[in-house]
Amino acid sequence: MMATGINFNQSQWKRGLMAIAAVATTLNVWAYIAQSQPASVNLSPQFSPVELRGSTGGSTPVNEIVGRAATPTGSCTGFANAAPSHTVILKGFTESLSILVESAEDTALTIRGPGGAWCNDDFVGKNPGVAGQWLAGKYEIWVSSYAKNRTAPYVLRIRR
Repeated sequence: MMATGINFNQSQWKRGLMAIAAVATTLNVWAYIAQSQPASVNLSPQFSPVELRGSTGGSTPVNEIVGRAATPTGSCTGFANAAPSHTVILKGFTESLSILVESAEDTALTIRGPGGAWCNDDFVGKNPGVAGQWLAGKYEIWVSSYAKNRTAPYVLRIRR
């Protein structure tokens, strides 16, 4: 018997260790999901929602980064760093996926990947986003602000 007066059998110890492992795994998943910029994530077609945090800012016009002024989803506007804010690698075709930026400031979104580039300014209110079918591959994402070198915090939400 232990000094505390509590007696555990082997089965109880195993269940306790499994519970601790489950909690540790859950915490590890949340640490993965809520990453800060710059973040690179790999997603399977059946991924759980992902949340990435970052801050706008930069001096390069987004239309120069992607080589176009507009796409079918909107104009390529704002200023960002030349390097992408985030990189997403989709491991397979995804029938329905949305990327939405939420910020207190007015931001814009630019995505470059398989099949081209997509830009957007106001998808939901003043928050930019892009939704649709997505091919497997690497996607570079820029979140831009309208003033050169202006920083604003944001949350980038990726959902199926």
